[in-house]
Amino acid sequence: MTRKSKPIEFILETVTLHGVAGNVEELTLHTNHGEMPARFHPAQPTAPVVVWVGGAGGGLDGPACGLYPRLAAQLSSFGIASLRVHYRRPNYLEECVADTLLAVQYVVQQRQAPQVALVGHSFGGAVVIAAGALSAEVTAVVAMSSQTYGTDLAPQLSPRPLLLLHGTADEILPAACSELIFARAREPKELVLYPDCCHGLDECREQVDRDVVAWLRQQLAAPHQA
Repeated sequence: MTRKSKPIEFILETVTLHGVAGNVEELTLHTNHGEMPARFHPAQPTAPVVVWVGGAGGGLDGPACGLYPRLAAQLSSFGIASLRVHYRRPNYLEECVADTLLAVQYVVQQRQAPQVALVGHSFGGAVVIAAGALSAEVTAVVAMSSQTYGTDLAPQLSPRPLLLLHGTADEILPAACSELIFARAREPKELVLYPDCCHGLDECREQVDRDVVAWLRQQLAAPHQA
């Protein structure tokens, strides 16, 4: 008789605030399986929140010379908060999805976020697609320069919107990856390709900034925008 292993249960136990620098809170999210460093960019109380996750190496800054903190600062001025999260175990897909789901739980339960969007780059694109499909609390998903492995749940994101961004000169993951995800996903969905832009999106940084901020503002109804 074969015994089935019990699924690992991930629990957010406590959150430590280490300090505040430039209105950004330096946090550690303590789980029963390790710690997640994070940065929270507040807006007004009970603001919508964007959760940003990195690629296979994790990190808090994202591609394009610090896209995550840069756009988090912009969105804060529009009444949208942000949580930037570093994985406990980067490059382990299931655990990184669990980390993202715990981050969603944190902003919904402890920050009273009425809406939550997820943004991920490269490996993180698959993470946010999977986490978005698994969480009823996720409102929208942005996957940049995404891999295809781990995106089987893309069709289940619907009716939540999906934005896919990819450079046509991506030297690591070809734009065909996002095209395949787009083909499998259901509406509402959008695919934006940036000519001559590489995996890190540096060459098209300004356009990516504008597109991501505009799309997130459209999807997350901040109170003063109503």
